[in-house]
Amino acid sequence: MNKHLQISVLISGFIVLAFTSCGPRKPEKSKISFKSVEGITFLEVSRKQNNGLSYNEYGFHLVPDWKLRFVSADSAALYSPQKDKFFNFPLALGTDSVFNIAHAFLKMKVMSKDSLVFQLLEAEGDSINLNKSQVTMRLYSEDYIKNKLHTDLATLQRASKQDTAFVRGMVTKANADIKKAFAASQPVQLISKNPNLKVEQQKAKPSLLDNKYSTDDDYLNPLFNITIHKAYQDFDYVFEATIDSAGTWYYNKPLRHFFGDKIAEANGIRVTKAIMNTYLKLFMTTVPGQSLGMKHASIISVHVMGFKAAK
Repeated sequence: MNKHLQISVLISGFIVLAFTSCGPRKPEKSKISFKSVEGITFLEVSRKQNNGLSYNEYGFHLVPDWKLRFVSADSAALYSPQKDKFFNFPLALGTDSVFNIAHAFLKMKVMSKDSLVFQLLEAEGDSINLNKSQVTMRLYSEDYIKNKLHTDLATLQRASKQDTAFVRGMVTKANADIKKAFAASQPVQLISKNPNLKVEQQKAKPSLLDNKYSTDDDYLNPLFNITIHKAYQDFDYVFEATIDSAGTWYYNKPLRHFFGDKIAEANGIRVTKAIMNTYLKLFMTTVPGQSLGMKHASIISVHVMGFKAAK
């Protein structure tokens, strides 16, 4: 899975990377220019792996979410949905159509006033591998979408038939055997129905300006913080559970180390299961996770704290 690169490597790192790509050294090529598409706003319509899929077997989804505009020879603007505006970032140019914008090394494959197609490159130590790209990003201009395709962005970003068939196959397997559970694009929802129980899913706070982009863990590894007042005693446990397509809970394992104390571990598991089967099942409505509108088994983590006293 590709990891975003920190902006701090932009200037110093890119100079090295652009000219030390893996494989035999080839004759130097001229740097790419974006002069012909400057000022045009491009919207990402698809992001796919080499196999043509936007999903993998773990439920990870490549979401097309870029809005991009080349501003000048050395800067490009990316849209921040949190700030609802575009921000300029340095644009570093390498040879062989390789360039860097803020947090990604890319190789342009197709460029016109209507569309852009580029590959997301992998960094390996002090070099980038031009032959190991596993993700292709496709963007269309606003004018092309509206006036030539006569459609909208949401329609273009819909899951392909190939993605739908792939996810449906995983859903069938996960619902037949919860051991084959996978991350739900729309994760499990836990809704309190008791005033003494408070539940909140821990959420990432993305920031384009702070170079923190990914919110993938919100659905890949959903973590719920649950507080229970008027509990039978004070307690504090962290554990993993599987929620099936009907919203039924299945205890998986503790997520806190017992440092080899088998007795404490056994007791912790016993108590946590009891908490799950009483407070959590009785005091909450559990909505199963789903991907592409299909409910399926998925895994969640829970940090549950009990307080004997009232609020």
